[in-house]
Amino acid sequence: MMIYNMLFIVIFMFMIGNMIFVSKRKHLLIVLLSLEFMVLSIFFFLSIYFLMFDENMYMLMVFLVFSVCEGALGLSILVAMIRTHGNDYFQSFSLL
Repeated sequence: MMIYNMLFIVIFMFMIGNMIFVSKRKHLLIVLLSLEFMVLSIFFFLSIYFLMFDENMYMLMVFLVFSVCEGALGLSILVAMIRTHGNDYFQSFSLL
């Protein structure tokens, strides 16, 4: 019964992250934070899944490596955008 409550919390976390990702799409920093929140909920889901079925935890380490790389890439894009445009608004971009 406790596992189902934890899975419900993880699914709720993922949905909240999705809602923030969709609703706050004007700021790059908020988008990156919501992506990291979704990655954290997926990490919790995978850890619960691996604990339930007595699987190896090495896949979690691979997942964490990729999520850290994703976070570092997002931060580097954020820093480059702030240096060139002065803010993190998507509306300040010009496609021309």
